[in-house]
Amino acid sequence: MKKIDIFNHIFPKKFYDKMIEVAPNLPNLGKRVRGVPALVDLELRLKMMDLFEDYAQILCLASPPLEVIGGPDISPELAQIGNDGMAEYCAKYPDRFPGFIASLPMNNPDAAVEETDRAIKDLNAVGIQFFTNVNGKPLDLPEFKPLFARMAEYDLPIWIHPARGARFSDYASEDSSKYEIWWTFGWPYETSVTMARLVFGGYFDEFPDLKIITHHMGGMIPYFEGRVGPGWAQLGSRTTDEDYTGVLKQLKKPHMDYFKMFLADTALFGSVAGTICGLDFFGADKVLFASDMPFDPEKGTAYIRETIKIVEELPISDDDRQKIFEGNARKYLKLR
Repeated sequence: MKKIDIFNHIFPKKFYDKMIEVAPNLPNLGKRVRGVPALVDLELRLKMMDLFEDYAQILCLASPPLEVIGGPDISPELAQIGNDGMAEYCAKYPDRFPGFIASLPMNNPDAAVEETDRAIKDLNAVGIQFFTNVNGKPLDLPEFKPLFARMAEYDLPIWIHPARGARFSDYASEDSSKYEIWWTFGWPYETSVTMARLVFGGYFDEFPDLKIITHHMGGMIPYFEGRVGPGWAQLGSRTTDEDYTGVLKQLKKPHMDYFKMFLADTALFGSVAGTICGLDFFGADKVLFASDMPFDPEKGTAYIRETIKIVEELPISDDDRQKIFEGNARKYLKLR
């Protein structure tokens, strides 16, 4: 059974060199990515991939977001270099890399639309990647809506990757987050917030064909189904300074139906229980195999190995297993 891993991070060499030139001392995630050789060393990555039979990767740039690396005058060039590099890898190794996800200069919305068109039409990108905020701005602002409209027209997915840094403190009385809580709990929260803002903002009513792949199995949503469903069915009952009582009435369907319209990947760092919970929430038709390579303790192979093992041992039919490993990727990404 072929395995198409739909969320794998990479830095093409030209992009990496440009990133180091623009932001040589980028902290936090900048420090992290500089210590993972398989992000840049393509030959090392291919050797790691050889350890797994019938295995292929969809490529995307790693964190940090382009808008963190450079301002709106620099980010369009970074996006072009990164997308060109990933397209070259896909063209050279089509069996290894059947597609890539385009990165965009989100701090330059007009350039982001242009790069979306170029990446999909000229470079054959299979979708685009958003981070959950753009330097603190939410994705449901009007300035970003043309990108959602564009992807609905292309009928290709948007990958949602969480983004939060150490400066987002755990408590209002502090200036920064401690113990990397900003990553462990902050990232699933970021994903969940973005999903909620898009649901209650009516994005699936406005763009009913929208396809959004949420990293790490939908953040917190599957594990808080009761709070998301029956809890949010009482939206507005807890708020005094703003009237939310009409929000649910404006939606065309029950709000829980929209949360189940999201797609989700299996990148859960080897969590069996989390995988089962997410699969139960989204269903086998909406879950895609992903490992988050190469961000694991072995810097390349551990999450691939463990995630494959989990999916292979799930108490599901072979038909559903095939959907997760390969079928859903071919369907939603329109892979040849």
